[in-house]
Amino acid sequence: MPVYTVTVATGSQWFAGTDDYIYITLVGTEGCSERTLLDKPLYNDFERGAVDSYDVRVGENLGDIVLVKMEKKKYWVHDDWYCRYITVKTPSGDYVEFPCFRWLTDDKEVVLRDGTAHLPQDDKTSIVKQHRQKELDIDAKQWKEWQPGFPMSIDANRHKDLPRDIQFDSEKGVDFVLNYSKANLFVNQFMHMFQSSWSDFADFEKIFVRIKNTISEYVMQHWKEDFMFGYQFLNGCNPVVIQKCTKIPDKFPVTDEMVKVSLERELTLEEEVKCNCTDPCTLQYIAAPMCLLYKNLRNKIMPIAIQLGQTPGEDNPIFLPTDAKYDWLLAKIWVRSTDFHHHQTITHLLRTHLMTEVFGIAMYRQLAAVHPVYKLLIPHIRFTIAINTKAREQLICECGIFDKATISTTAAAGGRRSTAARSNNASPSRARHAKITKTGNSCKRKCFSLSPQDVRKRSIRDWRDL
Repeated sequence: MPVYTVTVATGSQWFAGTDDYIYITLVGTEGCSERTLLDKPLYNDFERGAVDSYDVRVGENLGDIVLVKMEKKKYWVHDDWYCRYITVKTPSGDYVEFPCFRWLTDDKEVVLRDGTAHLPQDDKTSIVKQHRQKELDIDAKQWKEWQPGFPMSIDANRHKDLPRDIQFDSEKGVDFVLNYSKANLFVNQFMHMFQSSWSDFADFEKIFVRIKNTISEYVMQHWKEDFMFGYQFLNGCNPVVIQKCTKIPDKFPVTDEMVKVSLERELTLEEEVKCNCTDPCTLQYIAAPMCLLYKNLRNKIMPIAIQLGQTPGEDNPIFLPTDAKYDWLLAKIWVRSTDFHHHQTITHLLRTHLMTEVFGIAMYRQLAAVHPVYKLLIPHIRFTIAINTKAREQLICECGIFDKATISTTAAAGGRRSTAARSNNASPSRARHAKITKTGNSCKRKCFSLSPQDVRKRSIRDWRDL
């Protein structure tokens, strides 16, 4: 009587083990085994991190093993189980591995194919063809539009509504809760520290109390200076929006007379920008400041003009380095604040989290687990849907961390709402980051990183220009 040795690996994360009954069925090209209970007498099977082996006896050789069916049935109460993989040793001594890496919940069954990547055209038998289609039908994730204009996301309002396999595991969930709690505590302390507005620029030093290193101390000493302001456009958190300027926009009426004291090459402003080439249809992502930067003879990027709105006029002056010290400093603060919002909402939230979720849901809906592209993508997007759902539930929702942080910093700076918030009756922060994200999503330009191709798209032909 042929004997197949089955090795079952249980996950090592918290609560991965189970006391429920586990059954296995081997499906081969020549036949199927009986449904077999995997159980050893006087042994605690399927403990967390365990690797257990069992014998499955069959009446005749099953041929090539193409599928393994695992079933979980309740013992006392439902006890979820995380299976890492199944290895089958055939009577001839060959080993076939069936990756699982998923949870079996309730009285769930899972049918696995071997770990070799297979394209649809590689499926030659009706058994594997049916398995591929059934897997897609069962695991189909539904789409939902969380906010008008946002990329489509998964149809789940809360993290616990997600399928078990794409939720955080226990350790990562605890890590998220701890980080969320620390962030919430920090924001509350920050709001308490600056209940109305900052009374002095020295208040900034309070933010850096717990951040002590060479870079932070240097930034703290020089953050008011123009060279540091320009430096951060390339070396700060959001180096993806700076572009060469070949034409001063009509809505940013900077004149040569205004900035000639800042120009060092004995050229006029028009001559400085004449030789450059950029897209005349460059879109502004948010209703926010415009800043003209100049690379001086010391290779420093310096701001030489700032306008805090998009429409020129008497109530929207152009600020210059020659203006009063604190007028110029406040103008730079507004630009830096805008750069933060762009980074958080467009570069980070939209272009990494939300756009990746679209591909993740499409992968689950369209690719079986044996597809080679699925195998390439799954390590990178394993927790993407989970973290995005958590973000919609706790971070970017109304009254979430993002609301508290942005409202508190705006109020502390003594600032006004952005035009995105003023034009909407919703809460100021939610209206702001929702509208900014919608605008960014509708924009066709894709500057995801500082790769050579992306730099060239912004009309910078030589890395030395940076």
